[in-house]
Amino acid sequence: MNVLIVDDSKAMRMIVTRTLRQMSITVSSITEAADGSEALPIAKAGKFDLIICDWNMPIMNGIDFLREIRKAGVRTRFGFCTSEATPDMRALGMQAGAQFFVTKPFTADTFQLAMKAA
Repeated sequence: MNVLIVDDSKAMRMIVTRTLRQMSITVSSITEAADGSEALPIAKAGKFDLIICDWNMPIMNGIDFLREIRKAGVRTRFGFCTSEATPDMRALGMQAGAQFFVTKPFTADTFQLAMKAA
């Protein structure tokens, strides 16, 4: 599985990477981006199986990034990994094309459950 992780926190990108490696999925490659504007050309050009993205980031936030990649025809499986996930945010994210939400803090088990539920 080729994964794109988008989060403005380098530490959080490292935690998500470690969590993915703890799960029972095979991760072939992980690409990182610090915000949606940095991730946009990467997502458009790359062949990813999964994009994991924070919601709140500078320059281009997660929901705007998701809308832009969907508008560009990128249909990669997409999940938000965010510290806040209100019912309104979840509805907005799902309407835009997200398949799952993981709320920080998380464990490998809760992360895997969120992905499987999608």
